[in-house]
Amino acid sequence: MPFASLKHSAVFSLAFTAAAAGSESFERARLVLETKCLSCHCPEKTKGDLLMTTREEFLKGGESGASIDLTHHDKSPLLVRVKLDEDDDEIMPPKGKPLDPDQIAALETWIKEGAPWPEGIVMAPRPKTALPDWNAPADPAIGAIEAFPKAVTLETAADFHKVLVVARFNDAATQDISRQVKATLADPTLAKLEGTLLKPLKDGATTLTLEYRGLKTEVAVVVRDAAKPRPISFQLDVMPVLTSAGCNTGSCHGSARGKDGFHLTLFGFDPQGDHFRLTRENPGRRINLALPEESLLVTKAIGTVPHTGGTLFKKGSAPYQTLVDWIKAGAEYDPGPIAQPTGITIEPAQVVLKGEDLETPFTVRATYSDGTDRDVTTLSSFSTSNDNSVAIDERSGLSKSKNRGEAFLLGRFMTFTEVAQAIVIPKNLDYTRPELPEFNYIDKHVHEKLHKLRIIPAPLCDDETFIRRVFIDVVGKLPEPAEREKFLADPNPKKREALVDELIARKEFSEMWVMKWAELLQIRTFNNGPQQVSYKAALGYYNWLRDRIAGNVPFNQIVRELLASEGGTFSSPPTNFFQIEQDVLKLTENVAQVFMGTRIQCAQCHNHPFDRWTMDDYYGFASFFAQVKRKPAEDPRERVVFDGGGEVPHLVTKQPVKPRFLGTATPDTFGNKSRREAMADWLTSTDNPWFPRNVSNIMWSHFFGVGITDPVDDVRISNPPANPELLDALSAKFVEYNYDMRKLVRDICTSRTYQLSSATNPTNETDTRNFSRAMVRRVRAEVLLDCISQATATPNKFKGLPLGSRAVQIADGNTTNYFLTTFGRATRATVCSCEVKMEPNLSQALHLLNGDATHNRIQQGKLVPTMWEQKKTPEEIIRHLYLRTVNREPVPDEMTKLLAAVAEGKDDNQKQQILNDVFWALLNSKEFMFNH
Repeated sequence: MPFASLKHSAVFSLAFTAAAAGSESFERARLVLETKCLSCHCPEKTKGDLLMTTREEFLKGGESGASIDLTHHDKSPLLVRVKLDEDDDEIMPPKGKPLDPDQIAALETWIKEGAPWPEGIVMAPRPKTALPDWNAPADPAIGAIEAFPKAVTLETAADFHKVLVVARFNDAATQDISRQVKATLADPTLAKLEGTLLKPLKDGATTLTLEYRGLKTEVAVVVRDAAKPRPISFQLDVMPVLTSAGCNTGSCHGSARGKDGFHLTLFGFDPQGDHFRLTRENPGRRINLALPEESLLVTKAIGTVPHTGGTLFKKGSAPYQTLVDWIKAGAEYDPGPIAQPTGITIEPAQVVLKGEDLETPFTVRATYSDGTDRDVTTLSSFSTSNDNSVAIDERSGLSKSKNRGEAFLLGRFMTFTEVAQAIVIPKNLDYTRPELPEFNYIDKHVHEKLHKLRIIPAPLCDDETFIRRVFIDVVGKLPEPAEREKFLADPNPKKREALVDELIARKEFSEMWVMKWAELLQIRTFNNGPQQVSYKAALGYYNWLRDRIAGNVPFNQIVRELLASEGGTFSSPPTNFFQIEQDVLKLTENVAQVFMGTRIQCAQCHNHPFDRWTMDDYYGFASFFAQVKRKPAEDPRERVVFDGGGEVPHLVTKQPVKPRFLGTATPDTFGNKSRREAMADWLTSTDNPWFPRNVSNIMWSHFFGVGITDPVDDVRISNPPANPELLDALSAKFVEYNYDMRKLVRDICTSRTYQLSSATNPTNETDTRNFSRAMVRRVRAEVLLDCISQATATPNKFKGLPLGSRAVQIADGNTTNYFLTTFGRATRATVCSCEVKMEPNLSQALHLLNGDATHNRIQQGKLVPTMWEQKKTPEEIIRHLYLRTVNREPVPDEMTKLLAAVAEGKDDNQKQQILNDVFWALLNSKEFMFNH
């Protein structure tokens, strides 16, 4: 409400001083002001130079003085303008509906009583969707209230913590009530309480009690060193300001050449270098020790001096004060070692929002190597993965719900990034949670996520669909007509589980997973001088992997053998892993991508912009592979892999980097173990969460066509799993099963989630990430070729393999044919999961229509002529062709039309040709080429 304000009077000042704490009239007026006025009169948006957030700001008034006349209250500009006609240009509020009589009366009563304002109250904009205050009648729809963080520790006089509170409804919805709760400290002498913001007063421990409409929760509060000042730190205070303001991004001063003559390191990977550039590169230009407020670093940021990047923050804000205080203290770099941040948390971690315009603040807390923690929300930056559903202010962390959907809200502080999940559903959605059986733990987590999204899953698929789906997924084959008939006739209610058990015991199951891992391990031949891998070496490598998987060796043991292997590439086949890639940095990236699912390539040149990895992490991990050496063996086709000397220099410091595990602490020494052995033990340890999560996600993706984290090898903070609880559960089970892939596959295939049909309904038709229905997936190249070979009874022939071998058995990635290449078989040139192409294209369609994959094989297999000679009727032949290809009976309408077409044949030869055409059409159908 920008007012043409009056000069404030001494009477007004006295009235505020004499304000009665807890005045009922203030609370009624506060509700009106916060919902109708504060959005334009808060620090973020100060219309008419009028702030209404604190007593002092209201006393100061706007451009012309006070907005309230306590001597003649009815003449107060605040009241005069809210009473104007709706079409008057001066009416306030200028947007939305005018105040109703009750709201105007609340303001009048408040002003008549002297405009009381309880001590310590700070007003802030309140969304129209805000829930009632704490003393409203109980709401049975609210099951509990929850505070974040759960405990608060205040260290030093400069520390503070904002506590956020959400209401949790019985239908899983949440809503922020931080402004509506009643907050009280058991011992108010220990900390100052401003709303739910805590500041230290003296050392001790107490409890913060939060009450809301009959519900209560408590937060433990500990205060330490309350009288001790905390010196300003360049690394811990100033660098986060530069990062959160975007100064060191690639589009600003963090670019390779800087901007406007000023260069900072990208995302602050070299703080010491940044300090030099700020303070000494152009002395007296960017930092003014005599007049800190006049430093270009400050004046450009607040917009008082022209700045290409615009205004970054306001004068008096927390970032502004940090820069000014640092310059006042001498603009020094931190003397000696300091406590470094070890991680951050963003809370609340998940919210479910019903309706639009629901505002939810988020808080970021950092932990440090000395055991302390800090509220770093004001030093963090925020972004959203889906601003169509949830928008978030990049500076404050205040989010607002918009359209139905899901968003991941990313908070970044220094080199650390974490995400919170926000789900938006319509407010008045006609929805009743369906009662769905849970076949195992997988369904529990999937159903819970679908409930939060208000998505109703598809029904179960029928037995006919299930047997085809599970055969293709588990053993890469089509069910034979006899197998299908036996399964459909089986009355056992557990026959699906029994079928899964039978399939995972077959050798074809092992062959499917050998093929999958042979792609990721790049098993192929090539000849590049000393970097060659001969066919003998590649075949030995493939057979080693096949024997391990067929023998059901725990998968972590397989990987440990691989990463710690040494010896000849013939005598010790897993050493080919180190022969295929000999560049130390590329090898490092491959290990992280294949076995941890994370791409650390960005951290080679700068701290990762969207993940936790720093340059120190990258070169520290690379040090594990710096000592891998290779030498010729007696056979010129063989190489010997062993560990020798060698270090990796850091790109910035040029000094050797100590080996460093990713994301966890690293011991100072590894005892008698080599670096690779230590790394292999760490990676495959049951305490390492990265490995089992990655393998579980890869296996899940195989059966659903999309990973819980997708792509499966791009695990990062800014690409979080669609269902974190589900991925955690799968990972925990995989470890519990001692890394037995068969057991995890059994869990997946016997879950209700895997057995859903592909049918859509209005709630799940756009869902592609939450597993509410079966996704229709094109059959991958090798399996599709094998299915065509199986359906047409024509054997495959591949280099180095006997006639009749399956495409999934190909050992060498360079062994291929036109069909496999066209349908996207991996070349195994990189470890990227994207090498396998599953998208249909025109070349594939043309090859099936005109190539030898279908037409020639139909002729070679002679299936129709053989059955004709056996005196099978056209109806029997058509039925058999359907069962061999799409694994179902033709529906009556199909059979009628096809029989009519066959009847048009003038003789037996023409009728057989028409039946071959039916066979060809089935092999070219989407129903055959896709798993559904």
